Amino acid sequence: MAEPASPEVEHAVAVCAAHGNAASELIEIFHDIQDEAGCVAETALPAIAKALNLSRAEVHGVMSFYHDFRRTPAGRVRVQVCRAESCQSRGASALIEAFCARHDLGLGETSRDGMLTIEAVYCLGNCALSPAAMVNGRLVGRADVARLDALVAEARS
Repeated sequence: MAEPASPEVEHAVAVCAAHGNAASELIEIFHDIQDEAGCVAETALPAIAKALNLSRAEVHGVMSFYHDFRRTPAGRVRVQVCRAESCQSRGASALIEAFCARHDLGLGETSRDGMLTIEAVYCLGNCALSPAAMVNGRLVGRADVARLDALVAEARS
């Protein structure tokens, strides 16, 4: 007798069905799952592949190709720092290094308390005000550690 599906798998299958089990909707399915659950659980990928009649490799390939999709939930405060050319030339790497050191995080990691995640993105469309960052969807131009820390503190409260 088969074990019952986990809530993550059940949710993924329901989202696939809501999209008509259409393989062409895979990216939208990932977005919907992540928007509601905070991530696309690794355990859901085989069920998504089956529902959409795709191979596991195809589903895994799309999941791993797009940096926006996470396998674990992000922190309540999500800091994204642009690493595109303009921002790199204006100190994005040093900003990331200093911010990560201050918060004892590595790029792409979430703090132990689950509150803070720092991620790299590749163009926020704010090149004139490089380096650019986002804190919970709020765009920050000429970002520095002090400005990011102030926005993180505001978002935590």
